Amino acid sequence: MKIKKYKIKLVIFDMDGLMFDTEKLIFRTWKEACKKYKRKVNYRIFKETIGLNRTKTEEVYKKYYGGSFPFEKIIDEAIGLLENHIHSEGVPLKESLFELLEYIRKKQLKMALATSTSRDRTELLLNLSDTKKYFDLVTCGDEIVNGKPDPEIFLKTSQKIYCPPENCMVLEDSGNGIIAAYRAGMIPVMVPDIIEPGEEIEAMLFKKFNSLKEVKDYFEDNFKA
Repeated sequence: MKIKKYKIKLVIFDMDGLMFDTEKLIFRTWKEACKKYKRKVNYRIFKETIGLNRTKTEEVYKKYYGGSFPFEKIIDEAIGLLENHIHSEGVPLKESLFELLEYIRKKQLKMALATSTSRDRTELLLNLSDTKKYFDLVTCGDEIVNGKPDPEIFLKTSQKIYCPPENCMVLEDSGNGIIAAYRAGMIPVMVPDIIEPGEEIEAMLFKKFNSLKEVKDYFEDNFKA
């Protein structure tokens, strides 16, 4: 199936797990933060929060651990640990990220970022990685009412760029992100990170790739505009 059939005008990127190899690092900092407050984090529960904003993530942890779970203290501690690591070690980039960004820009397509991450941390990662310059718009998880898997973040992004949903391709690594893109009436493309899609998510996908390099190769083979 040719990309050009869809008249793509806007490519919307997720951030953590898609552009940056940060999901495993986030889990590690969560473990450290939980240990400080004498709590244990379950990896299965952590995976359930991938792609969710702060509010939705809190709902998941309170559901499993109860109302006494010190979510605010733990997440603030984890964010501090994460930011310290990134400042000292740099932002871990996914393979071929810059090649894909450069290719899409060369094709004169619009690019936007729609992430569940807060504005402060998003700006930090984009600036340290020198990727902010590629995006015409950045929408963050603390700037919307309903986080993924609700389609609000994608619809808000496309509306601000005046691009109809059917002309938007969404690159995501999480099931929650794919559901949101599908509900928005966009073209969902998955590059899995920690979690491989199940049958329900597979049925929503336009394509699934193993890397951003494969995404770029597919564009080169199918997008002739």
